[in-house]
Amino acid sequence: MSTDTATGTGTAARATGGELGAWLRDAAERIDEACVRCGRCVEVCPVTPWSAARDADPVATVTSVLDALVRDARLDAAAEGWIRSCNSCGICIDECPEKVNPRRMLTLSTTKLASEGTKTPELFKRMSRSIKLMLAMQVVPEEFKRLFVPEPKRSAPFVFYGGCNPLKTPHLLFNTMTVLDAIGIDYAFAGGPSACCGVIAAKWEGQVDQGGRVAQSVMRRFDRFEPQRVLNWCPTCEIHLGEMLEGFTESSFQFDHVTNLLVERLDAGELRFTHPVKRRVVLHGHVAGGAQVTGNVARLLGAIPGLEVVDTLWEQAYTCGASGCSKTPELAKLEHAEQVEAAERLGVDAFVTLYHGCHQTFLGAAKGRDFDVLNFTDLLVEGLGEIPHVDANKGLRALDDWALVAETAGPWLEANGVDIDPAFLRENGAEIFSSAEFRGGLECLGGAPKFGSIKRPD
Repeated sequence: MSTDTATGTGTAARATGGELGAWLRDAAERIDEACVRCGRCVEVCPVTPWSAARDADPVATVTSVLDALVRDARLDAAAEGWIRSCNSCGICIDECPEKVNPRRMLTLSTTKLASEGTKTPELFKRMSRSIKLMLAMQVVPEEFKRLFVPEPKRSAPFVFYGGCNPLKTPHLLFNTMTVLDAIGIDYAFAGGPSACCGVIAAKWEGQVDQGGRVAQSVMRRFDRFEPQRVLNWCPTCEIHLGEMLEGFTESSFQFDHVTNLLVERLDAGELRFTHPVKRRVVLHGHVAGGAQVTGNVARLLGAIPGLEVVDTLWEQAYTCGASGCSKTPELAKLEHAEQVEAAERLGVDAFVTLYHGCHQTFLGAAKGRDFDVLNFTDLLVEGLGEIPHVDANKGLRALDDWALVAETAGPWLEANGVDIDPAFLRENGAEIFSSAEFRGGLECLGGAPKFGSIKRPD
């Protein structure tokens, strides 16, 4: 697989075979050979001052990382702290004089640490169950089936790949589909836990070879549709399939972010926003690899008549949430507070989020403020003169009472075939909605099933 992670464009396809663990060991050795131990990656890293490496020698830190990764040496405290704090922003990539890609080095190190003892047991199981619950609480059965049940094999020139966790904010995916429908392209949808990219098994649970098999499985899922292009939504899938596994697979279709296609069609005159959207907004953006997607979104929003994008507020992580900014919670808290204060100071009508993790983060961080929190896809749909999909996630959070959430969501869960005790939601709703499984939490969703099997709607 070959992908330009700075632009979000690239390719992806069927795995060539072999075990991922052995392949990643070879990749680590190549990085070890290429790295000159200058320490530049540690110096420019925005999380260094917030990690155990803050007062350490940069050269010693990167040397310890590589010695542990390749020669099984013991990590020193500074190096381990730096690895665990990495929010994958990617700033180090352009700064590396040898073009080693330090982010990949740290991802490999994170994977090795997880293989020695994970801090997130049963993560895939807990995540999958939370996705089922949250999706079933927000959509009608026809929509549930569209996102959760694998689409039958057919020929389609495009696949819209939603990943796993974006299903917790389903309105973003349905809004995107509205825009794709407006363009008039034929596309299949792939997403949900059954279409996981493999990052959970490999990077979080330390089951590296299993992660490779999961990645191969999703590539076969794409191949079922014989696509020319897979349009990705999730930034984690972008990094895992396009950077972490670069060279592990061959290419048979283009794999890039869905906003790349939208900008192409905008430039070609095939995507037209004709409905005025009279709002003043700020755009939440992410640096490095996320800058391309942020730029795409700014281009799209700039084409909507009546919409004023007052400023772009940048965050030094590749995304908000578990794999991104949450790795360095003190830095994330500071940056989120600064962005919320800036939005209020600018007197905007709305704070516009980028990814699904960003949307969930700022629904909480901006609660009680004088501006709304919208995703960019909401505005694109408005600009087409259509009605955005209801943001049920926002509505449930706004209730601020988990007993009321359980009561409100009950009919939706029942309609989607989920049999669950309302008391369970009252007791565990806050953890479920905060994706606590990525912090080692959500034990309530581990072990034996805590709710009835989800029935596939007819």
